[in-house]
Amino acid sequence: MAAHAAPSAQCFSPNAKLTVEEQRLTATMPAGGPAVGPTLVSQAGFDPLVGDFTTKLCAAKSTTAARQLVTAAGDNLWQTSVDRAQGRRPGMGTLDQHDDRPLYWARLQMSKALRQWQPKFALSAATRTALLTALDHGSRGLDSDKLPDGAGVKKIMVSGFDPFELDGAGVRISNPAGAAALQLDGLTISTPNGPAVVQAVTFPVVWGYFDQGIVEAAYGTALADAAHRPDMIITISQGRPDQFDIERWAGDWRGGFPDNNDASSTGPVPAAAGWPQPDDQFIETTLPYQQMQATPTGSYKVNFDLLFCVWSDSSHPGTGQQVCRTDAPKPGEIAAQGGGGDYLSNESMYRSNRVRLGLGATAVRGGHLHTPVLGDPAGTTALTDPAFEARRTAIVNQTVALVTAAANGLS
Repeated sequence: MAAHAAPSAQCFSPNAKLTVEEQRLTATMPAGGPAVGPTLVSQAGFDPLVGDFTTKLCAAKSTTAARQLVTAAGDNLWQTSVDRAQGRRPGMGTLDQHDDRPLYWARLQMSKALRQWQPKFALSAATRTALLTALDHGSRGLDSDKLPDGAGVKKIMVSGFDPFELDGAGVRISNPAGAAALQLDGLTISTPNGPAVVQAVTFPVVWGYFDQGIVEAAYGTALADAAHRPDMIITISQGRPDQFDIERWAGDWRGGFPDNNDASSTGPVPAAAGWPQPDDQFIETTLPYQQMQATPTGSYKVNFDLLFCVWSDSSHPGTGQQVCRTDAPKPGEIAAQGGGGDYLSNESMYRSNRVRLGLGATAVRGGHLHTPVLGDPAGTTALTDPAFEARRTAIVNQTVALVTAAANGLS
């Protein structure tokens, strides 16, 4: 089936400039073996999705047809990934259903094809970029509309992340936050106060996409919709070993750690164009963390993380020392790190809650959950193994249980 994913040379240019993420589609494990990304796509049974997309892309005769195709393909890739993860596609592939990696790599195969596509009609760079964005957003669940309207049903929106740190042996990495998002999307939770429905999305580990407003496109759009406004938003990412962390603080600073395109960015979190937003240095969680901690949810410890860091010289942020404490930020202090650090996990909490406050949705609960680190399969060549899959399943199940506990805390 792998042959379905290989674009025909007739309508694709091998000379098109690819992103660093797309270039990793040829990456193997350092010890050898086949290209990791395409292998995972094939093992999950996703090759026909990619092959169908590339075939139809070559046949597209207009920008309108291409736009319809990429929107449908992105939405289908997301929903197929959700269905497979939740056990509704039992015969699809041999890979563990909780595996988040096929979605990531299949998306890259599709975006690579779209970037290399040479249609028989004029296609501007701006139009190609818009098509790439439509494909990306659809395949991350941003087009999905699973939050019901009306009273009597609580609404929860969550987000996970792509795998990251993918160079070298890291090319086989899985992200339990992304796997949890696939399990949570569309979930209905029974609570003492009635049902709660969850909608999930996944975010890229790319500074540039955050600069373009993908967090606000997801959470801001939902929060601005009065009929479907979520009652709670939870950003989720992978944190540190052996425990969950409910973060108390998100900080207005990005520390520059390289993203999945090997790009860095340092400084205050950029403003999101077109969205109302306060300029708070820190934003505090409003999640029902005490109930989340008190509820038995699984074998991993659940910690309420009080840590935050400020710059020692508020007049010259980014220079000098960081001062880290566990009390509360003081007026005039400049954020250096939130509880979750200064990478995109912290920024997902900061941006989603910044737009929440900017829209005046102060009654909506909001915050961030860090999962334990998953780790890698054993050995130097394996892409999965039973122990690796069991750890991911345990983390994902406890993440779902923690979201359920949070839902039970909504009045």
